[in-house]
Amino acid sequence: MLSMPARNQLLFTMISQNGGYHLVPKVKKTRLLNEYCKITGQNRKAVIRKIRNGTYVKSMRKEKGEEKRKRKKTYGKDVAAVLITDWNIFDRPCGQRLQPILRDELERLQDLGEIDVSEDMMIKLKNISARSIDAVLRPHKEKERVHQKYQKKIHPLLYQKIPVKLSHEQGRGIGETVQIDLVEHCGLSPQGPFINTVSTTDIGSGWWEGKAIFGKEAKDVHQAIWELEKKYPFPWEEIHPDNGTEFINETMYTFTQEHNLKFSRSRPYGKNDNCFVEQKNSTHVRKIVGHQRYDTKEELDTLNQLYRPLAK
Repeated sequence: MLSMPARNQLLFTMISQNGGYHLVPKVKKTRLLNEYCKITGQNRKAVIRKIRNGTYVKSMRKEKGEEKRKRKKTYGKDVAAVLITDWNIFDRPCGQRLQPILRDELERLQDLGEIDVSEDMMIKLKNISARSIDAVLRPHKEKERVHQKYQKKIHPLLYQKIPVKLSHEQGRGIGETVQIDLVEHCGLSPQGPFINTVSTTDIGSGWWEGKAIFGKEAKDVHQAIWELEKKYPFPWEEIHPDNGTEFINETMYTFTQEHNLKFSRSRPYGKNDNCFVEQKNSTHVRKIVGHQRYDTKEELDTLNQLYRPLAK
């Protein structure tokens, strides 16, 4: 039994000896295929596909250790560095807007000392297309996006007043710690007003209560939490939300002070600190109402009706 590299070598040799494959008459093609399939036992249709897409030649190149030919880059890191500078100078426009600006304003930037480039670089920047601009800037934009998303945020003094508690540091007795979260019902688009569910659960008893509200304004979230607290059959000692501004605000902080409630929060991007309510979000919200978008008064009333028998 021939190995696959040997089969590919045999096929390449037979095609070369017959003067090619695609340009020869059908009779020669048939004779070549019959002979090759008889020797190797391969399926005829599979061999035809192999010849058409050239995989037998590609596999031979890999066996020889030949490197795949790479297209030479016209715009390298030197062009990207100057392009990033120009992009920032002109308020970060897209490629279609930046391309004509470069063509008209590069010389003026050179005269003003904003950039210092050679004649060859000037020609490249004037001739670069809008599509190439976007391609060159794409890695830099992605790097900035990731840095902005995960950089350490400077929170106001209120965040420093509220202590961070990990999951194992939260009380396990009934009513000792009530975890709170907000479940969005925006579907595939966060644009416009939509319904959110304020989800609360007590760690000690597993009791869950939820209320659907429009938007996520502090006053609406505060009102929902105040109503949910009264539905619990036992008093709360501490509330523990995540770091969302719908929870960490003066309204909520004043509410906890007036009701003698302890107030703690999770670590940024640390869902495990709020794991009990996250589990309830799955079993009591998402599995019941799904991931669709809800943004009408009728849907708001329906959600609140669905949550009543689930509260326990």
